[in-house]
Amino acid sequence: MKKILQKIMNKLINSCKKTTELIDKEAISKLSLTEKAQLQLHKSMCNTCNAYAHRSKFLDNAIGKLFNHNTPHNKAKLSDDSKSKILEKLKK
Repeated sequence: MKKILQKIMNKLINSCKKTTELIDKEAISKLSLTEKAQLQLHKSMCNTCNAYAHRSKFLDNAIGKLFNHNTPHNKAKLSDDSKSKILEKLKK
């Protein structure tokens, strides 16, 4: 009975390494129902992995905003004079 319970717990509770892999996977694709349950169970008991999930989400959002071409920092324009100078230097 003890071995069966041990196997069940090993299936339900992942290591921190496996949990961080699931956190990263979740950012790019859908998790299976089992993976979602394992992730939530582990994060509910592990402050480190829970913090990793928050930081990972924050970084994903920040990087997404950085590369979003609709943000104001990407609307900066060079003057025609500056463009000409750059083109001249490239031709040399």
